[in-house]
Amino acid sequence: MTLQALPQAGGQLFLTDGGLETTLIFHEGIELPHFAAFILLEQNRAALKKYYQHYLAIAGHAHASFILESPTWRCSRDWGAKLGMDEKHIFDLNRDAIALMRELRAAHVLTHQSKGDVVVSGCIGPRGDGYDPGQAMTAGDAEAYHSPQVAAFCEARADMVTAITMTNTPEAIGIARAARATGLPVALSFTLETDGRLPTGQTLRQAIEEVDAATDNAPAYYMINCAHPTHFMHVLEQGAAWSARIRGLRSNASKRSHQELNDSPDLDPGDPVELGAEHRELLRRHPHINILGGCCGTDHRHIESIYGSCLKR
Repeated sequence: MTLQALPQAGGQLFLTDGGLETTLIFHEGIELPHFAAFILLEQNRAALKKYYQHYLAIAGHAHASFILESPTWRCSRDWGAKLGMDEKHIFDLNRDAIALMRELRAAHVLTHQSKGDVVVSGCIGPRGDGYDPGQAMTAGDAEAYHSPQVAAFCEARADMVTAITMTNTPEAIGIARAARATGLPVALSFTLETDGRLPTGQTLRQAIEEVDAATDNAPAYYMINCAHPTHFMHVLEQGAAWSARIRGLRSNASKRSHQELNDSPDLDPGDPVELGAEHRELLRRHPHINILGGCCGTDHRHIESIYGSCLKR
């Protein structure tokens, strides 16, 4: 389904959350094996609700629109197997995650009487490591692998699917095809290295054009995540058709490379004020971008700074 099927097509600014896993681990002291936040659906549901409610409150006070991204980045077959879960258990947890997002949306609308839209998105992560493409699947294998998670989102009545931290194009193509088969709109978010390229070495332009060509423009839009603005500012072309397909940013707080972040025992929160200013400049150059959130190291301070800065553009 096209972008026009989503409220994001209206062009108003949408917020989403920050770095879910890094916030829970470093700020809340919660252990998340394999960065699997979805285990809290059963082990500590209150912590998940508290996390999302904090961001919804920011949106509510600002009368801003919001995308509720489910805590299911790792909730697929291979990651579930590492945690001793079978495929049915994983399927049920994906449905439960969407049910929680819908519950949070209903409570938010009732509490804030917000004028903004709230979209429920089913979050998909890569089959492998989020920093290393490893041995990439074929598009067909990727479609088969990710289809059960997409089916769970569809059954639970998510509004859309967002695939985050995509490291390679075959996997992105497979997810786009899996979503198209259910009729759910899909957004694809690529992660970039410090040179603005995918971990495979492919340019962002090449990746977007390849996925669009292979899927007949199936993605509603594209995003960039798990990279600092200084890593990708220089690769976005003003007025270019491929660049106009990018509507969302979920930036890292830190300017460190993926390898440096992976090896670091501490959390680098960067400078929230500086990050906000960098987003304002990005939106000045690329006014079609209207979805703003965070990734590794970001929390409510970064989102408040980004939104506040971008309102002044």
